[in-house]
Amino acid sequence: MRRAVCPGSFDPITNGHLDIIARASKLYDVVHVAVMINQSKRGLFEIEERIDLIRQVTAEFGNVEVESFHGLLVDFCKERDIPAIVKGLRAVSDFDYELQMAQMNNGLSGVETLFVPTNPTYSFLSSSLVKEVATWGGDVAHLVPPVVLEALRERLKKD
Repeated sequence: MRRAVCPGSFDPITNGHLDIIARASKLYDVVHVAVMINQSKRGLFEIEERIDLIRQVTAEFGNVEVESFHGLLVDFCKERDIPAIVKGLRAVSDFDYELQMAQMNNGLSGVETLFVPTNPTYSFLSSSLVKEVATWGGDVAHLVPPVVLEALRERLKKD
């Protein structure tokens, strides 16, 4: 069985993330979405909320498993016998960082990294940008799935 992981914080998941996951789901029998826990960062959404949102928007693919993980991504891969990491690249600046990570991960465990170029429609998109625009009342409906848009609106509602 061909397995891969798409890691990230997904706070929240965007259409760009979803595009990469969808494309990976066509290449692999099982795609694990690893919601990485960073104790030093306080997210807009709790880990379980992110997992729930990701499960909702990836349910149609039928071969996506979503869970959280704290620690090294290569350990996540070893524990689940996952030989490949799938990462989307938006720009050259992403490549510089991701290449170093890929080489480190391969050196630590032999796990390969597959780089997938981002759909140009989403080349500027990040969770941080979505949160900032949404916080200031900007329209992000075209940047996130509808269920995520609703969750964002609810979370950012001003009393």
